[in-house]
Amino acid sequence: MIDMTTSDTKDLYRLVYISRITTAGLVGASTLNDIAKVATENNDADDITGILCYGNGYFFQCVEGREQDLTNLKNRLLLDDRHRDLKILDFSETVERHFMGWSLRSIVLERCMVKDLRIKALMPFKPYDWNCDEHLQFLEVLHNLYDDQGKKGGIDTQPVKYSALGVTLSKVVGEHQAFFLIQSVLAILVIMTIPWLLMADKF
Repeated sequence: MIDMTTSDTKDLYRLVYISRITTAGLVGASTLNDIAKVATENNDADDITGILCYGNGYFFQCVEGREQDLTNLKNRLLLDDRHRDLKILDFSETVERHFMGWSLRSIVLERCMVKDLRIKALMPFKPYDWNCDEHLQFLEVLHNLYDDQGKKGGIDTQPVKYSALGVTLSKVVGEHQAFFLIQSVLAILVIMTIPWLLMADKF
């Protein structure tokens, strides 16, 4: 069992949700960094703690705080066009904070935690396909991550430097080949258009 430090538990709630990144969020070169920066500032002011995970086009977030503050956060999330299909997994009272030292920690699953056997069992990261036990299993892994970093004295609240679009492109081609990929797509479109124009002249 993880030994977690408690804080003021009066009116303490936990919100856990999943969502999908939108095209608007994907093409934003600094989407995750912007989310983490603003959320860290707002969460610090509202005494909200938690963790945000991103992988394979999905978000998984767990935050803790007062019920009204979490309700306000949920309402802001529903209006955020960088993600969609928000699904609440848990919004209930809790007796302790599991991420007390993090106003918001950002984790990109493609870059860390993949060596954990429990994480590997849940890959590829598709939280909408998980059952309740798998959601809880993943959350327990996040609790352990926090606990391990606390023991090392590394309570890190800095957002990751990450570009969702950059990683998506790098999965298809190398960094220096992206230009040639775009040029190739344009060339194919031109070639496909020429026969259509020639046929149009005959009618």
